[in-house]
Amino acid sequence: MRAVGLIVEYNPFHNGHAYHLEASKEAAKADVVIAVMSGNFLQRGEPALVSKWYRTRMALLNGVDIVFELPYRFAVQKAETFANGAVSILDAAGCDSLCFGSESGDLSAFYQTIDFLEEQHTRFDHHIKRFMDTGVSYPKAVSLSFRQLPDSERYLDLAKPNNILGFQYIKAINQQKSPIRPLTVARKNADYHDEDFSSETIASATSIRKAIFSNEDGKSEIDQYVPEPTKQLLQQYLHDYHVFHQWENYWSLLQFRLIHSSPDELREIYEVEEGLEHRLLAAALVSNNFQEFMQKIKTKRYTWTRLQRLCVHILTNTKKAEMAGKIEKASYLRLLGMTTIGKAYLNMRKKDFSLPLVSKLSSFKEKEIIFDVKAARVYSLGIPNQFKSDLIRQEYKQPPIFIE
Repeated sequence: MRAVGLIVEYNPFHNGHAYHLEASKEAAKADVVIAVMSGNFLQRGEPALVSKWYRTRMALLNGVDIVFELPYRFAVQKAETFANGAVSILDAAGCDSLCFGSESGDLSAFYQTIDFLEEQHTRFDHHIKRFMDTGVSYPKAVSLSFRQLPDSERYLDLAKPNNILGFQYIKAINQQKSPIRPLTVARKNADYHDEDFSSETIASATSIRKAIFSNEDGKSEIDQYVPEPTKQLLQQYLHDYHVFHQWENYWSLLQFRLIHSSPDELREIYEVEEGLEHRLLAAALVSNNFQEFMQKIKTKRYTWTRLQRLCVHILTNTKKAEMAGKIEKASYLRLLGMTTIGKAYLNMRKKDFSLPLVSKLSSFKEKEIIFDVKAARVYSLGIPNQFKSDLIRQEYKQPPIFIE
């Protein structure tokens, strides 16, 4: 059975994802679609709109065959670390190919850009340091430095978010000496960061979430942009838990963690660097909500995404000492769900997997999974009290979801 891998968040699953899934399956001539999906907190440092279990159902009902969780220590990270963890899971699960969406849509452009940057790495690194010394963020320094290189306009646009991720996926495949074959399909219609609807059928996840939060019952506004299973599961989640997750749900918890921490304690948290602890504490004391807090701590040195990830690490009390050392590969495959086809693939191939397959959390002792458990506990605090225990219990008791 030929397997194509996808690296996803599905926050929520929408028509653009459906297009990417079908195009990937066709490009890879695949029998099975395997998705590595971020858990309850995402790469941009945000809580997922609905839990990983509901998003797994969305994936399976919309055409994915197997869903593995991308562990917290890779999911809430910069693009390079995110890519390394995800690629290692797809490789361990026997994927023949990885297909990603990109603004470029041209695979040769990625390889040419990788070769170009290897040739220019000394000059490139020098420019990055020079721009960083002016106080700009690392991603901005990378983008500016790339433009300083000779003939850079002939290569991939590394200011585009999906191009950046695709670039890192291919680098991870190369570094891990994986036999996975990379493929790419061009993104259709909506841009990754678009906040408004600009097409009749495809919209960005950002614009869909914005519509949901700006209109409490406003699922009707997104109906044409999401498949029917997504629509039904969003309605079911609201019925079951009475809220969708967003940062404001966690503001009082984050504020409490901050104002009850000393600067020394905050310095121990992963990604708190360069005296940021003082800025965080000062802003926490005078902010009324998360948006206001973020506007107070934002500087040109730190991107909004980087600061949100830092806030997630504060919430989960993830410390530098725990994240120390460069870990480029996952150490387990956490199975969240499968279809009949996915189950057949697992039965046929799991004995060849290079990582242990985890289908029952309580029977697995790998210390790395503690990060996922903490994240799930914290995530459950973003819903009304009467439903929290149910969401926490799922982390231990929920078997992999099976869709026939």
